[in-house]
Amino acid sequence: MRLFCVVVVLVAANLLNNWLVRDPDAYVLTCVLATAVLLLIARWDGLTPDDLGLGAEGLRQGLRWAPLLAGAVLVVLLLLLVVPATREVFRDSRAAGLSAPELLWRVLVRVPFGTVLLEETAFRGVLWAMIRRRRGTAWATAVSSLLFGLWHLLPSRGLGDSNAAVAAAFGGGREGRTVTVIAAIAATVAAGAVLCRLRQRSGSLLAPMAVHWAVNGLGYTLAWAAPRWWPDD
Repeated sequence: MRLFCVVVVLVAANLLNNWLVRDPDAYVLTCVLATAVLLLIARWDGLTPDDLGLGAEGLRQGLRWAPLLAGAVLVVLLLLLVVPATREVFRDSRAAGLSAPELLWRVLVRVPFGTVLLEETAFRGVLWAMIRRRRGTAWATAVSSLLFGLWHLLPSRGLGDSNAAVAAAFGGGREGRTVTVIAAIAATVAAGAVLCRLRQRSGSLLAPMAVHWAVNGLGYTLAWAAPRWWPDD
């Protein structure tokens, strides 16, 4: 029953963010409210802060891991950016058209307090802990990662329209869109498994949060900078 409630909250939040509510300013509010409801369900299920990776020791470990992980992501992204063959990944209209204030809002507010807060609390926090207690770590990682992939079904539909590398790889039209969505789901399932492993290895929810923010936030920043640094490419 409680696992079903978690899934219902996530379905509702996903539909609100990607289909029903068109106001982009409502995104962070929806994510924060959904996170609060998920934490209430976790408490109803008897989970402790330690179970969620948010206990005192988990937070201390996470603060040690976070800067190292974010730094590693930054190095990888910079390498992709400076190599001409992989620079196309950063040709993304969702970031390139942002003003500087809009970029700061995305990187410092929307990503950490919207995307990262809800997705990590849901998939590496509440869901992972609830399933792990019932079925063990392997099941928790498999199920939460699969649901994390499906979570990206709606937002991945327009990837080919906004990202040049995705469009070049999978093509356009209905067939290209379908392949793009399938590839995005597969990639996020794999990413979810890696983030679950970080959650387990570090004992902290802050570790996958740091990686998630770095990939999204720094990715946005470099995609915004790419056409300004290399305008003729």
